[in-house]
Amino acid sequence: MQDIKKAELPSEEDAEESSDSYSQLVWQRFSRSKAAIVGALMVLMLLVLALFPEFFSPYDLYATKLGDSYIPPSEIRFFDVDGTFMGRPFVYKSELVIDPVTYQAKPVLDTEHPYFVQFFYRSWDYKLFGIFDTDLHLFGLDSEEVRVHLLGTDRFGRDLWGRICLAGRVSLSLSILAALIAIVIGSSVGVISGYYGGKIDNVIQRFVEVVMSFPELPLWMALAAVIPKTWSSGQIFLVMAFIFPFLRWAVLAREVRGKVLSLRETDFILAAKEQGAGDLRIIFKHLYPNVLSHVIVILTLMIPDIILAEAFLSFLGIGIQEPLTSWGFLMKSAQSLETLGQNTWILTPVIFIMVAVLGLNFLGDGLRDAADPYSNL
Repeated sequence: MQDIKKAELPSEEDAEESSDSYSQLVWQRFSRSKAAIVGALMVLMLLVLALFPEFFSPYDLYATKLGDSYIPPSEIRFFDVDGTFMGRPFVYKSELVIDPVTYQAKPVLDTEHPYFVQFFYRSWDYKLFGIFDTDLHLFGLDSEEVRVHLLGTDRFGRDLWGRICLAGRVSLSLSILAALIAIVIGSSVGVISGYYGGKIDNVIQRFVEVVMSFPELPLWMALAAVIPKTWSSGQIFLVMAFIFPFLRWAVLAREVRGKVLSLRETDFILAAKEQGAGDLRIIFKHLYPNVLSHVIVILTLMIPDIILAEAFLSFLGIGIQEPLTSWGFLMKSAQSLETLGQNTWILTPVIFIMVAVLGLNFLGDGLRDAADPYSNL
């Protein structure tokens, strides 16, 4: 009998684990996922670059210099031509020389004089967050003759690295804003439809089916033809931020509705009704938290989906327009096979799109598992 009683007593580890708050359990489970941590770091890196593109760019993001059109990425070196370690990164001056046989321009390096990269370099002025005046940049060269371009330049001679950081601000803000709007609308409609059922559910679901039947690409092409040419890039940004949720909230509403249908007859919902809980309390206090893990997964999948859709539309010329820039807009130069064949570095925005999509998916998987810390414990 004593042995049985001892076996029934909880261990110290179980008691300690049961005393942990929900947020602590979520963090413990999230931190155990290496893929989720990597995804979070990837997303954080892109967000930092998007928030401070002027700081990370050594040159003016908007100034054009046609003489530097399509310059290949600078070769950052630590060793000179003799193999001597120089102690800090540097570049050599490069001049284009026409090959007398092929008549193609080839870069020729002047290895006599290295130009060292300086960190926390003061150069062109800008406003941090649009408020504070500063001229501090992460790196730069103290030379007017030689320029350092980590990812080369575009057709207007603008530094592609800085332009990609600036484009991330538009691509990420647009996708996050549109995804949040779609999540709020879709999850709320899905919970209400599944909870009330009957005629309300029937009417809502018929409307959801109408929304889901809209063809996306023809709709965007029609909008591109209807939008006045006098509209500013900011107005086009807002239109895209609201059109994307309109096309995507319906799928989430259908999925959330199915989950709520299976939850509304469970014991804890019936007990809440017996205790006199109102509909709003049941919906937002009991039902919505139980579908939150699914909503988080859809959110992290919807953001990269909108990033890819925006990149596709901007690549076709019916998305973001100048003076705004996005990752898809930067890839418009790749429409020419001649330009693409000679200047392959203009496809660099693809790498940032891939990092964003993979990072958000890794992060979403980790958040999905962490949102339900009591499963498989």
